[in-house]
Amino acid sequence: MANIAWCNIVIFLLVSLFLANYVVVLEALHYLPNQIKNQPYRTGYHFQPPKNWMNGPMIYKGVYHLFYQWYPNGAVMKVNEIVWGHATSTDLINWTPHRPAIKPSRPSDINGCWSGSATILPNGKPVILYTGNDRYNHQVQNLAKPKNLTDPYLRHWTKSPENPLVTANRVNHINSTAFRDPTTAWLGRDGWWRVITGSQEGRRGLALLSTSRDLIDWKQSTKPLHYKDGTGMWECPDFFPVARTDSHGLDTSSFRESVKHVLKVSLTDTFHDYYTIGTYDRVRDVYVPDHGFVQDETAPRYDYGKFYASKTFYDSVNQRRILWGWVNESSPEKDNIKKGWAGLQAIPRKIWLDESGKRLLQWPVKETERLRTTQVRWENRVLAGRGSVIEVSGVTASQADVEVLFKVNGLDLEKADVIEPGWTDPQLICSQKNANSVKSGLGPFGLMVMASKNLEEYTSVYLRIFKARKSSKDHVVLMCSDQSRSSLEKGNDKTSYGAFVDISPYQPISLKTLVDKSIVESFGGKGKACITSRVYPKLAIGERTHLFVFNNGSQNVDVLSLSAWSMKSSL
Repeated sequence: MANIAWCNIVIFLLVSLFLANYVVVLEALHYLPNQIKNQPYRTGYHFQPPKNWMNGPMIYKGVYHLFYQWYPNGAVMKVNEIVWGHATSTDLINWTPHRPAIKPSRPSDINGCWSGSATILPNGKPVILYTGNDRYNHQVQNLAKPKNLTDPYLRHWTKSPENPLVTANRVNHINSTAFRDPTTAWLGRDGWWRVITGSQEGRRGLALLSTSRDLIDWKQSTKPLHYKDGTGMWECPDFFPVARTDSHGLDTSSFRESVKHVLKVSLTDTFHDYYTIGTYDRVRDVYVPDHGFVQDETAPRYDYGKFYASKTFYDSVNQRRILWGWVNESSPEKDNIKKGWAGLQAIPRKIWLDESGKRLLQWPVKETERLRTTQVRWENRVLAGRGSVIEVSGVTASQADVEVLFKVNGLDLEKADVIEPGWTDPQLICSQKNANSVKSGLGPFGLMVMASKNLEEYTSVYLRIFKARKSSKDHVVLMCSDQSRSSLEKGNDKTSYGAFVDISPYQPISLKTLVDKSIVESFGGKGKACITSRVYPKLAIGERTHLFVFNNGSQNVDVLSLSAWSMKSSL
């Protein structure tokens, strides 16, 4: 059987100001058993359900709604029992859990309510399109509507009596076990709704297009919105417009000359998300990536670490597009069973098009800053070369927000190592030439987070600078998240991750890292490259966790500024 649709279903936002002080929902699951609440690896300010397995989120009417794929009966997922878990928030940070919103109950979803998306209709009403695994274990597309629109928490949903609305047997040569994850719908120039669904035909990955006037009666297009041979199954497609002129988000149905479109797919071959930027032809209903973009493993990624099944939605109140991503465990299955839970959501990120038009930028939503408490600040310090390590004391290192601005002397840039011609895979460079095994001209320099006092354990998030060629003034900046010494515990995945950061080292280089007990999210070059890691130290737990800055390169590096905040836990 094909992989389950792991998609996040973060989908939509409508905020009504009068609901800001709405009473707490009585059915909220406030109680967390002590054996879960007191676990050292359970995060403090990242969303996790009370227990068991999960992988996704969503939002509506003054209250953000986080709908997520959830297996309520254990930490090891069973695809035929997946439900839509549900939590709400007014700030994207503090969440109130509710009972599941959609559960298997009909022939069209009796073996699992899988991923999908929500769409806001012109009258302001939300609907959900989701994949059901039917009684024959075929993947079909279904629709659900809120039972009571006056309830801002949308606690009850009803399924359409017309379900299933779209079935694979109406699509030529499409495997019924590879037909899932409908996107947020958008309105075409003819007034018909459009939606794409992930699929594959042989080794060809497909974004299948369907159209409907009423969201009930759907017609399959004779051609996909986009496809690419040799890429395998396309899960969790996401298709949305981005502005060329500023960082404001756009409604999914927006279309004008100053708009580009983004197509993101999750490839089951690699378990990574890839996006392209291009043009949507509304007349022919096809998407064409810009020159230099190919919808395959060469495409850019939102995050070069542990981050999958992502989904964006448009926040119409704050005029921003927000990205969510699912972050899986790196611990063995037996440990997940012992913990009683698995998986969490990355911090929600604002996402927008860079001025170059060639990449997307990401940054944690501003609401995250409300969790900051005690601050430590440095200015104009020198990190001496050849093994300088300085502790950043005064903050809760196991739950922190750290922002550093590094500066390299222009003359020292001539002493950077020349990057080898074959070094085209940043993750491979970070794995083979990690922070401990290499002492280059410029770097590694950066942060040691989740560190034990004597550095038996630590996760290093660092930068290295290379010259592109011996005689060239062009440089390459590499960002790594090195987990090779993250834990003395054996059996954990300690993969090191890497990404090239398209920035000039002649300018200050920024590095931001969010640390939350077992997750490390890092943003290089003001969001031009992102890497998420999961780590499970044995010594660096709670108050025994430390934070350091370091420089293993031969040349000095200036710390123009460093700010570190303790982060309080969310609700």
